[in-house]
Amino acid sequence: MIQDLNKQECCELLKRVGCGRLACASKNQPYVVPIYFAYEPNRLFGFSTVGQKIVWMRENPRVCVEADEVIGQDNWTSVLVFGRYEELPDSPKYAALRLNAHSLLEKRTLWWRPAIASSETRGQRFGPFPVFYCIHIVEVTGHRSSPDQQKVSQRILQRGENRATSGLIRPERTKGLSRKLSRLSLISGPEKSQITD
Repeated sequence: MIQDLNKQECCELLKRVGCGRLACASKNQPYVVPIYFAYEPNRLFGFSTVGQKIVWMRENPRVCVEADEVIGQDNWTSVLVFGRYEELPDSPKYAALRLNAHSLLEKRTLWWRPAIASSETRGQRFGPFPVFYCIHIVEVTGHRSSPDQQKVSQRILQRGENRATSGLIRPERTKGLSRKLSRLSLISGPEKSQITD
């Protein structure tokens, strides 16, 4: 079952996960890269070295960030942020904002690693002037998928039957299982009447 997330639920996920995928575009060509970020109400902070994404975001500040938590194929949460890139230069005007971004980002383990790794693959040595940036959140949407309770109860019942037939548990221990599941309202609909002890 897929449900929409409200704004607060979206923001809670962004605050919790701290990593995702950044999409930017230049001359009708999209580009997606993994990033670490720090959430603050109405914005995300990030850190990088100068490379393709920074060059492209300077040209076109309209960006998108996707973040998710995946537990299983039918159990996940995904949030999409539409926003606007703003670079935080190393200048007195941005000093407080850069300090805030740094203090939030450093709470994440290895928050600096993607920037360093990407600069090394380009043959660049990491310099003293990292790029701190901010993504101003214009719009945020999200969805959550959770297992259908009826399917979950059928899986539980099937596991019990499989264990009984494989000799892992005695068949008499599975008696009453469907009645218990039915009482817990995990099974509903026509399947409920077809299951017998």
